[in-house]
Amino acid sequence: MPFKQPFRFICIILCIIFTGAVYAADNIKEQKVLTAIPQAHQFISEHKGRFNGKSINYTATAGETYLRDKHGKETASIFTFAYTKKNNKKGEIRPVTFIWNGGPGSASTWLHMGAFGPKRVKVPSEAQFPGAAPYPILDTAESILDVSDLVFIDPVGTGFSRALGEHEGREFWGLTEDAASMAEFIRTWITENGRWNSPRFLLGESYGTTRAAAVAKILENDLSISLNGIIFISQALDYQGSSPYIRDNLISHITYLPTMAAAAVYHGKVKPKPENLANFLTEARSFATDELMPALFKGNTISDATKNHINDRLAYFTGLTPSYIDRADLRIQGFHFAKELLRDKGLSIGLLDARYTVDEVDDLKATSDYDASRVISSAFNSALMSYIRSDLGVDWNRTYLSPADDELSSQWSWRTAPKNKAWEPTYVNTAHDLSKALRINPTLKVFVASGYYDLVTPFFDAEYTLNRHGIKSEQIQYKYYHGGHMMYVNEPTRIDLLNDTRVFIQQQTK
Repeated sequence: MPFKQPFRFICIILCIIFTGAVYAADNIKEQKVLTAIPQAHQFISEHKGRFNGKSINYTATAGETYLRDKHGKETASIFTFAYTKKNNKKGEIRPVTFIWNGGPGSASTWLHMGAFGPKRVKVPSEAQFPGAAPYPILDTAESILDVSDLVFIDPVGTGFSRALGEHEGREFWGLTEDAASMAEFIRTWITENGRWNSPRFLLGESYGTTRAAAVAKILENDLSISLNGIIFISQALDYQGSSPYIRDNLISHITYLPTMAAAAVYHGKVKPKPENLANFLTEARSFATDELMPALFKGNTISDATKNHINDRLAYFTGLTPSYIDRADLRIQGFHFAKELLRDKGLSIGLLDARYTVDEVDDLKATSDYDASRVISSAFNSALMSYIRSDLGVDWNRTYLSPADDELSSQWSWRTAPKNKAWEPTYVNTAHDLSKALRINPTLKVFVASGYYDLVTPFFDAEYTLNRHGIKSEQIQYKYYHGGHMMYVNEPTRIDLLNDTRVFIQQQTK
C-alpha cells in the first residue's frame, strides 16, 4: 500500500526525535547535578588565648558565606576566617572588625598571619631573607581580639572564595563590582550571625583601603549600615600620588620625595645623618611642596639659579648624585630611585619596603626586575597553610589561591561607568566615596597607618589625599611607623600598630 513507506519514515523520525529528547532531558539532569551548589563548608574549632593580658575563649570559624542575587540564587562563595569571643558577659555587645588585604587579588594572608590574627609567622625584623621552611608560628599576644571579633575576608578569586553556579569570577573582578560584593558580604554576615547591633569596623591594606572607602559609601549611603571606624594600612585612595611610573605625573614627584628621603637615611646616603628622622621628613615635606612643586610646574621656564638650587637640595634629601638628578631634569621617578640609590654597590632596594635589598644580574637597568621585599611571601603562605590545617582543621581539596586566580589581574575592570556609557580612563580615586561616607556619618573616624619606607603607597600621599576631597581633618588620625608597606614585619612596629589600633577601636566604641 502506498502509505506504508511514508508511515515507516515518520515512525523512524519520531523515534529519533523521542530518543534525542530523552537523551537531552537526561543530559540536562546530569548538568544540573554537576552544577548543583553544595552546602557551604564550615570548619569550626574552639580555642583559648591570652591577648593584651586578657584570657579569651574564642571560636574560630573558617568557612563559606554565600552571596545571593535578588531572587535568592547563590552567586558567590566568600571564604572567611572569623574569630569570635565566647562567654560574653551579660549585656556585652562585641565590636566586629572586617579585615581584607589588597592587590587587587590578594587573599587576607598578610594581615591574618602578619599582625591581627591570633597566630603569626615570625620573619626577621631588619629586612633580612627569612630562609626556607620551617617558619616559626607564634601566638599573637598583642592581637586586638581582646577588644573586637575579627573576620578575615578573601574576595572572589582569592583564597578559597569562588563564583558559584553559572556565575564567573570576572563578574566580581572590578572596582565597583568588588566593592558591591564586599558590602553585600558584610550585610549577609551580620544578618546570619545576629550582629546588626554590633559596632562595626573596616580594616584594609593597600588596595584594601581603596576597597574600604568604596564599601563605606555603599554601607552608609545605600544599605543603611553605619560604621564606627575605618583603619587604613598603607593608604591608596587617589592613585595619582602613588603612580610614579606615569611620565607626566607631576604629583608623584612630590608625594614620593619624603619616602625617598627616609630610604636614603636608612641606607646611610644622607650626610650628615639627621639626628631625628621625623624632623628631617618634615623638612622634606616642606621642600617638596614649597620649592620642588613650583619648580617642576615652571617646566623649561625655570631659571638656572633655581634649577641648580633644587638640584642640590634633591641630592641632599635623596642621596643621589647631582649629575643623575640633572640628567633626570629634577624628576626622580620613584621606581627608578629604587634601582639608583645603591647602584654603586650593585644593589636594588625594595619597593614595598625600601629597607630590603637584592643583588640583581643587570646593574644597568633603570628599574628593578624583582621587588626585594617580596622574599617574605613564602614564609607567609607556608605558615598560613600549615596553621589552618593543624589548628583550624581546614581539610579541603580546594586550592587556596594566594596569589589569586591567574586571570584576575588581566580581567580586572577599573571602569567607574557602565559599559554602555562613554568612559574616559582616569586615576583610580575612591577618596570621594570616603568623603561621602564621612559626611553621612559625622561620628565615623579613620585611622591611617603608614610606613616610612613604603615606595608603593608613600606616606605623604596619604596626607595629600586625605587632606583634600572635602574630608574634615578632625575625622582623620595619622600614625607613622618604621617599616614599609607591610610595616608589621618589623617587630617593634607590629606591637605599636596593634596597640594604636586597639586604642582607636576603644575610642570609637565608648
